[in-house]
Amino acid sequence: MFQITPTVRNLLIANVVVFLLSLQLGGLSFLALYPLDNPNFKPWQFVSYMFMHGDMGHIFSNMLGLIVFGPMLEQRWGAKRFLTFWLICGLGASMLYNGLRTYELRRMQHDIEVFQQQPTDLHLQDFVDHNVTENAPAFDAVIRQLHRTPDDQGLIQGVEATMRELYNRSVSVPMVGASGALFGIMLAFAFFFPNTELMIFPLPIPIKAKYFVVLYGLYEFYFGIRRVPGDNVAHFAHLGGMLVGLVVLLLWQRNRTRLY
Repeated sequence: MFQITPTVRNLLIANVVVFLLSLQLGGLSFLALYPLDNPNFKPWQFVSYMFMHGDMGHIFSNMLGLIVFGPMLEQRWGAKRFLTFWLICGLGASMLYNGLRTYELRRMQHDIEVFQQQPTDLHLQDFVDHNVTENAPAFDAVIRQLHRTPDDQGLIQGVEATMRELYNRSVSVPMVGASGALFGIMLAFAFFFPNTELMIFPLPIPIKAKYFVVLYGLYEFYFGIRRVPGDNVAHFAHLGGMLVGLVVLLLWQRNRTRLY
């Protein structure tokens, strides 16, 4: 499983080289994927983000996953199809995730405008429920105070400034990493080698690939829905890579069936 095949090796080298360059040059932010509404967004970022990583732990985990799951798929498919699948999953993950982020950011912008027009506690509650549920407790006292003193201009201006700060912070955060592509590879591995047993730290016993991928997908979905303060993982990008990978696999399998 750990025999490194040519395309896996080349992807490892490319990711490590870009990571080292980003450290030496103080970042290669033009390669990271920014939200569509950010002026730093460029179309090539839908692909280039896959070769960027946030820190040593980030690149280590992604490249370890590539080494574990990639070689057997490359041996089955060949180099060209393996690379095609990797890139399609990464591209699909970035497009789906950025589409979701764009929707969320524009909803946040809309809720801010609604509050500016009618600065009530109900509209502030809507903003919190729609956009920052993980920080809801921090807004409770402000919402109660606004209900008691709806004409307090100082309070209203403070709330508007906080809303704008949260929006600016959200729209300025780019996405980096090969995780979307990797999750597609993981799904393909479980698809073709479902009963292969994996040793996953810290589990004390082996787990079959099919169960590992299902559990990991459920984990990503849970934490994508249940936002936790400080969590900067793009959980829905991971799920996007899985979804795109599944669609590609089913299409390839159907086409193969038609040929025979």
